[in-house]
Amino acid sequence: MKKLLAAMMLLAFVTPTLAADEFYVVQDVKTKKCTIVSEKPKDTTTVTQIGPVAFKTRTEAEGSIKTTKVCTTN
Repeated sequence: MKKLLAAMMLLAFVTPTLAADEFYVVQDVKTKKCTIVSEKPKDTTTVTQIGPVAFKTRTEAEGSIKTTKVCTTN
């Protein structure tokens, strides 16, 4: 019973970490429009990642779009 309880507690702490998404701000090369994506861009011929970091929440990424000059000028 103790092992089962220990396993459940461990799973409770690990699961949120595994489910954590990352968000990236990218700019379309042709339209210059910035958007938020949940996967790191691999095809750099169609989009450019804005900034060197991934954001932990979508809200942080949205805040970055509002304050990034290349995203607000278009």
